[in-house]
Amino acid sequence: MPNLLKRASVLAASAVTAVVLGTGTAHAALSPSQLATVTDDYSFSKSLSQFSSIRNGRPYADQLDWSSDACSWSPDKPLGFDFKPACHRHDFGYRNNKRQGRWDSAKKLRVDDKFKADMYSICGGNIICKGTANIYYAAVRKWGT
Repeated sequence: MPNLLKRASVLAASAVTAVVLGTGTAHAALSPSQLATVTDDYSFSKSLSQFSSIRNGRPYADQLDWSSDACSWSPDKPLGFDFKPACHRHDFGYRNNKRQGRWDSAKKLRVDDKFKADMYSICGGNIICKGTANIYYAAVRKWGT
């Protein structure tokens, strides 16, 4: 009987831990410099598919802003080309760099340029898609804040 009680206690403790931590991976808080490094890594070093996968897990959700309005006032899928993942990363770059006090014209250019590169990767060799991406890029360069 004592073994049964031990097992029940371990199971109960495991269940409580799972509820408290949730189903995602627990992450320790990042220092400001670590947070900047992680933000830049997700924004500029990961492929778009890697970023999307990371975004689905929402790591460091208490320190990173994962919210997005997708492509804002523009269609998410112009002419059937799905720019939504590129818009998610673009929003991530804007929101987190601002939140971290690292927003300036150079950072805006870098985030906008990555947005264009992401859209081009979605387009592949389609020239109509790339023309549409150029319009989206011109819009964020002019009106993105």
